This record gives sequence, C-alpha cells and structure tokens, in this order.
Amino acid sequence: MKLTLSVIKADIGGYVGHSESHPDVLAHAYGCMLKAKNDGLLVDFHVTKCGDDAQLVMTHTMGVDNKTIHELAWNTFVGCTEVAKKLKLYGAGQDLLADAFSCNVRGMGPGLAEMDITERGSEPVVIFMADKTSSGSWNLPLYKMFADPFNTIGLVIAENMHHGYAFEVHDVMHGKKITFNSPDEIYDMLVFIGAPSHYCVKAVYHRDTGDVAAVSSTQKLSLIAGRYVGKDDPVCIVRCQGIFPAVGEVLEPFTTPYLVEGWMRGSHVGPFMPVSIPDSTPTRFDGPPRVIACGFQLANGKLIGPRDMFADKSFDNARQKALDVADYMRAHGPFEPHRLPLEEMEYTTMPQVMNKLKDRFIPIGD
Repeated sequence: MKLTLSVIKADIGGYVGHSESHPDVLAHAYGCMLKAKNDGLLVDFHVTKCGDDAQLVMTHTMGVDNKTIHELAWNTFVGCTEVAKKLKLYGAGQDLLADAFSCNVRGMGPGLAEMDITERGSEPVVIFMADKTSSGSWNLPLYKMFADPFNTIGLVIAENMHHGYAFEVHDVMHGKKITFNSPDEIYDMLVFIGAPSHYCVKAVYHRDTGDVAAVSSTQKLSLIAGRYVGKDDPVCIVRCQGIFPAVGEVLEPFTTPYLVEGWMRGSHVGPFMPVSIPDSTPTRFDGPPRVIACGFQLANGKLIGPRDMFADKSFDNARQKALDVADYMRAHGPFEPHRLPLEEMEYTTMPQVMNKLKDRFIPIGD
C-alpha cells in the first residue's frame, strides 16, 4: 500500500512554564484530527506530546509536502494556540512564526518529518520526539543505527543490510545538501555530522533498494526567525526490521545519554535522557533534554499503537547516568562547556552585550 507518514509538531504553549502540554490543547488537536479523518483527508492519526510540544502523527495518501495536509496541521496549531492563549499558557504559539499559511509548513516554525513508503507485509516504525534540544540531535543515533556495527549487528550478519545505507546530510547554514554512502565514506561523513549545529542528517536510504529508512526534521527556528524563539525540538521517523535495523538496534543508541545542545534558554549542553511519554516533563533547569519513542505497527495505513518504547526498565541505567551527567554539567554554571560556545550564542543577548561594550575593548599593548 502506498502511504505517506507525516509527523508535524509545534510548541503551542507551556503548562507550567515550558514543562508540559495542557490536556485542553491536546484535546483540541485531537478534535481537528478526528474531523479530518472523518472527512477522508487522513487514513489515521495519533496526537501526543513531548514536553510542551504538541505532536501530530498522520497517515494519508497525498504524498509529502502536500498543501492540504500541511494546512490542516497549521490550522490545528492555530486553533490550539487560541486555547493556549485563553489559558494564558507560557509562550502560546511560539513556533508559529508566520502570520498566515502559505503552501506548506516548511520555514514557518513547526517541525516536520515525512516519508512516502510502500507498506510492507509488516511495517514497524519508531517515531522519536524530543524536547529542549535542537535539530542535529539525531545525527549520532542515526549514525549508530545505520552505520555502526557495534550498535547494529545486522550490518555484519544480515545479508540484506550488509551493503549499507546512504545518508542525506543538510548544511542548514547554507541551504545545501550532500549524500554519503556508508560504510565507504564514513570517515568523510563524520567530519560533517560530528558538527550537528551546522550539518544535520535529514534522511537515510537503503543502498540496494533505495527505500527510505529514516527521516528527521532539520529546520532551525533561530535561522528562520533571526532571533532565539525556543529550541527546535526535532522529530525523527525510523522504519524497522527486514532490510532495516531491528527495533532493538534502533533503540540501542539511547542507552548512552549523549550530550546535545538546548536545555535552559536553548543555550546549554546537557544529556539526552530517554523517558516514557508521561515523564517527558522537563522541569530541572527546564530539562534535561528529553527524548521519547512511540512505536507503531502500520496496517493498511492504520496506526496500531503506540507502544511507549522507552518505558522499558532496561533504560533505567541510561536515565540515572543522564541525571549524574546533569549534575556534573550544571556545576559549570555559565561557563563552557555547559554553556554553548560563543559562535552558538549569536541569537541570545550576546550580540547586544558585545555591541554595548565594543568601545571599551582596546589593544592589549596599550
């Protein structure tokens, strides 16, 4: 079955502060999605949250970048924003950076990951959703899922995975893209994706069949708005099993809470903590950054699920390690490497402070 899987998210307003999504906001989103399904626009949908971000998971047959589907998501978020404003939620509608919908939500604020697929006999997918972090946070786990044999043993012993995957990498600063083949070009690729604030893995494809394996959201809100308006809080869709990594191989990278940018005021580095959906409520220093994993079986476009994949107790050690790392990083206060380096602070108050003090800087020899 030809199918489009679309995941579109937006920060509609925090309850309380930036910590949670209000049930009334999610209920409004559910109502909009239900009407769209009854009207025949959607095959199926699921509404959930990660922290203060409302998440719309939709299946349909209209293809990626479809104006009707994107406008549906935009109007849903606009309606949710009105609910958030009535409740005086914090930062109501902060991800809606345009005054009106144009042709799609790209460049308008909401995060987006979509893929067109031909549904297999069994089609398991895991949808990762993050809060208090930025696009590029999927670089390391996507590399480990699809290029690291120490993580994914299928790369070694599964004949249908042995030839590797192609990584589409976006230069988000200059609007360019490049494709690297693994394992052939791993070393070249790591030069770039090891700098996730500049280069983001947009998609991964099976090299033999060309089938899409994973898609992530890569837009950066600060580049769109020209100022800091909140973190990107990206999403990522990963297909599993068969010619793709097994579910356990897809989840395995998150057993290490690696460091990502984001956290308080989007200006700090902290551990990416895998949590259950109910625990995606970042409050400590507005963090630490959270990631959830919703597992679905697709069946003729129906979303069977979700299973809360990180609710598994085997991730308890990762969560404890994340808390320990959080203690260590917080001890640095306003000093790097907890605070982002200066080149990553250009959308905070740093430019204004530098401009105010520029005339007080004199040559060292004077």
